[in-house]
Amino acid sequence: MIIDTTKVQAMNSFSKWESLNLKKAFEIVWVLGPILTLVLAITIGLLVIVWLEREISAAIQQRIGPEYAGPLGVLQALADGTKLLFKENLFPSRGDTRLFSIGPAIAVISTLLSYSVIPFSYHLVLADLNIGIFLWIAISSTAPLGLLMSGYASNNKYSFLGGLRAAAQSISYEIPLTLCVLSISLLSNSLSTVDIVEAQSKYSFWGWNLWRQPVGFIIFFISLLAECERLPFDLPEAEEELVAGYQTEYSGIKFGLFYIASYLNLLVSSLFVTVLYLGGWNISIPYIFVPEFFEINKISEVFTITIGIFITLVKTYLLLFISITTRWTLPRLRMDQLLNLGWKFLLPISLGNLLLTTSFQLLSL
Repeated sequence: MIIDTTKVQAMNSFSKWESLNLKKAFEIVWVLGPILTLVLAITIGLLVIVWLEREISAAIQQRIGPEYAGPLGVLQALADGTKLLFKENLFPSRGDTRLFSIGPAIAVISTLLSYSVIPFSYHLVLADLNIGIFLWIAISSTAPLGLLMSGYASNNKYSFLGGLRAAAQSISYEIPLTLCVLSISLLSNSLSTVDIVEAQSKYSFWGWNLWRQPVGFIIFFISLLAECERLPFDLPEAEEELVAGYQTEYSGIKFGLFYIASYLNLLVSSLFVTVLYLGGWNISIPYIFVPEFFEINKISEVFTITIGIFITLVKTYLLLFISITTRWTLPRLRMDQLLNLGWKFLLPISLGNLLLTTSFQLLSL
């Protein structure tokens, strides 16, 4: 029997090439799968937030909210997004068209990257970094650059003034926010978001950083509202003063990107409050335990992750409810009041809180 060696070599090379391609395809799916899942979850969360805001604002103002697009108006945000998608993109005649297009993209991308370090549940985080919390601060501080860029590129005095207000507001409240994060890092001895959550699980409900840092929690929450430019801190886009601020010259999908960035920032801010102060994915209720069946069964990890996601979302949407209610309850501050609150009130208190936390940590050594 004569064996054709050329055919054998061809078959071997084909099998090696096929296995190599399968390996590469598996690696691509392994990398892109979690990212696409996170993007899908963020999109659904965005639609839920917009619907909640419309319903809560309608209830506060005693009027009827959206009710035609889908059951109970749940598809109203999707309908608005579709409308903006098909609208014409206009450019200012004497503006910088490149910066005009890059500005909204920077605002959205910087917010999306922040989700990569958020632990949604046990072993459910896209990137568990040793400096995860500082990475979020660094990324979020670039979003106002996109707003300033948009205001400058519009060649409009109202837009440029709105961009300057966004930059001033971000600088004023970024420092107290960072000082509060440093206090939490000192208590947890880590800058990793996962380690911060696990440090709060040692003493159940009473281990939350909310009880050890009540002043820091209030300052952190106020600073996040200012960073999200929500009422009473929406001076960069004050309609009565600046038409629409840095959004004045925008239309179509670029105009929609600013709203997407705003709601994404609100969601990620609530998630970080949950992670830093409310115990993250932990149930944190005494005498609540996982049944023994789930502890020894193979599906125990899936069950734990599912419960963790549910607990995280419950805490997050409770904070979102508070933020939305605050927006439709309080009036807008003046620019001098906003800067005085940040520099003369929140900054000294957050600095004192950090010094006090450092002193207690040194005494406990």
